[in-house]
Amino acid sequence: MADVPFDQTPLDQAPLKQTPAASTLFERQMAMYTTYHRDSRNKATHAVGIPVIVFSVVLACTLVPLVTVAGLGTVTLGLALSAVVWALWIVLNRTVGLALGLLVVPSVLLSAWAVARLSTGTVQGLAGALFVGGWVLQLLGHVYEGRKPALVDNLFQALIGPMFIAMEALLALGLAPAGLHERIERQAGPRS
Repeated sequence: MADVPFDQTPLDQAPLKQTPAASTLFERQMAMYTTYHRDSRNKATHAVGIPVIVFSVVLACTLVPLVTVAGLGTVTLGLALSAVVWALWIVLNRTVGLALGLLVVPSVLLSAWAVARLSTGTVQGLAGALFVGGWVLQLLGHVYEGRKPALVDNLFQALIGPMFIAMEALLALGLAPAGLHERIERQAGPRS
């Protein structure tokens, strides 16, 4: 393995290893989330609502400058928060976490673009409207589900929601890690 350049190392053999504890935590949290999201209409509302909420939070946080780095620009709360949460997602499950880069990176870039070109009030209004709209969609989904949102019982589920959506997308594309979905479903138990 030492003779293979890092950029040619297969993902499952890369130095960034999945720890058993993180993998177990991820699967337990995903199983819990799954039990609250069995209805296809609920999943559909979440597939739209969750990315909208993530973007709205990044957008609002991009209004808060943290530090200016000479030659690079300003690091905002939106960028810092996105980096920390994305790193957490990657630690919990490398494949699903990396896939979430398709949500995180555009959210950061679009937020920076919007903050640079729109008034603060416009950005605040847009972020607020998107945040509320995303939650309305999700709550509508839970009406179909007939069950309260998972985060009511466990606030950590708010961080698992985007991973659930990414996992669903990876499953649909045939790119989910082998056996992961089956292990999560087994832990989630039968549909009620």
